[in-house]
Amino acid sequence: MTERLVVIGGDAAGMSAASQARRRRSEDDLEIVAFERGRHTSYSACGIPYWIGGAVTGPEDLIARTADEHRARGIDLRLGTEVTEVDTERGRVRSRDPYGQEEWVSYDHLVFGTGAVPLRPPLPGIDAPGVHGVQTLDDAEAALAALDRGEVRRAVVVGGGYIGVEMAEAMLRHGLEVTLVDRNLEPMNTLDPDMGRLVRGELEGLGVRVASGAPVREVLTGRDGRVRAVSTDDDEYPADIVVLGLGVRPATDLARAAGLPLGASGGLLTDRAMRVRGAERLWAGGDCVEVLNLVSGAEQHVPLGTHANKHGRIIGTNIGGGYETFPGVVGTAVSKVCEVEIARTGLKESQARAAGLQFVTAVIESTSRAGYYPDSAPMTVKMTAERVTGRLLGVQIVGREGAAKRVDIGAVALTAGMTVDQMIDLDLGYAPPFSPVWDPVLVAARKVADAVAADLRKG
Repeated sequence: MTERLVVIGGDAAGMSAASQARRRRSEDDLEIVAFERGRHTSYSACGIPYWIGGAVTGPEDLIARTADEHRARGIDLRLGTEVTEVDTERGRVRSRDPYGQEEWVSYDHLVFGTGAVPLRPPLPGIDAPGVHGVQTLDDAEAALAALDRGEVRRAVVVGGGYIGVEMAEAMLRHGLEVTLVDRNLEPMNTLDPDMGRLVRGELEGLGVRVASGAPVREVLTGRDGRVRAVSTDDDEYPADIVVLGLGVRPATDLARAAGLPLGASGGLLTDRAMRVRGAERLWAGGDCVEVLNLVSGAEQHVPLGTHANKHGRIIGTNIGGGYETFPGVVGTAVSKVCEVEIARTGLKESQARAAGLQFVTAVIESTSRAGYYPDSAPMTVKMTAERVTGRLLGVQIVGREGAAKRVDIGAVALTAGMTVDQMIDLDLGYAPPFSPVWDPVLVAARKVADAVAADLRKG
């Protein structure tokens, strides 16, 4: 008897699950229906700032697989169609197509790949013309159309996280005066404040005005109704365009209404096979779920395309009759603003405290290549290790070319549960064009290992 797989969400997790299930099961054995409320499928939202900034030429570069390509592989993909209700008791979902027609579709397996939605606080003027989010390809097209109007000279970016700093770069590349307004005391709140301070200094060096500790209170408009400024408690920042980079939350309204288990962030809770906890036929992956942080042991919302694609592959494998699990994450992320590279993995200090861990830290300054080699660039590495045991807890890096991907050394060490003493002896590649004799990450490991030893001597 033919089973039916229904997928809610046509991007990374959902379509990876559908594609993997199709590889394992034929159309005679498994019918696949996928609902996507937008106009595009299987695209890289992470690439949107680079399209807006001009590094990517068009939306087609960001689309990994078109709707027609999915359909040619035996997936009934329905664009512009939103799932409005999930009935888990009867095993069916209610959908609404672009013409307003509603239909109940039954399932044997249901995948939640609903992703995340951008945070958009209910502030006066937040929906005024000239205010743009950057979550979807449609958002990017609207922002580019606004920039092409020829009347835009000043941009205000609200939020100093990954999207915020990347969009600050995009606005700079359009030749605009850029102000970054952030409620936190330093940008890049995923870093410790001392490392975020380095990012602020680099942004200011690029000509970005950084207003820290400044939550937005209102978006001000002119007589024509268009945005003219952003106001905080202390100041107003003139703007011809406003870009929102305030982060995202899991898109789990459907799951909540269906009574499914959600974590502290609102993300769906799954087992290691990516099956919704307590549900036999329900699966979830991507930005709508919480995952295990292998360092802290806590559930965490980590909205990244890398995880979403892995989740989808695991779900599709399991629905297809195989067996795979997702072990968890260590919290690795990289970004850049112009030539400045920013990276982190593991726990920052506040996360370590929240996990009940005691720790020591070390901060070192080094270079990307041997100091005598041309174009050697500075970088700062901060490393955190557990007291007594010396177990690595986290790495943060701010620097220029060659800095960000060094964080992967830390990611591997964290996954392996290594101590900083063990890291010191890692046999990393060396040649003057690539690294000093002692790689910056190993220098940081030496320094924090010394701090662990000194702490032990103090008793």
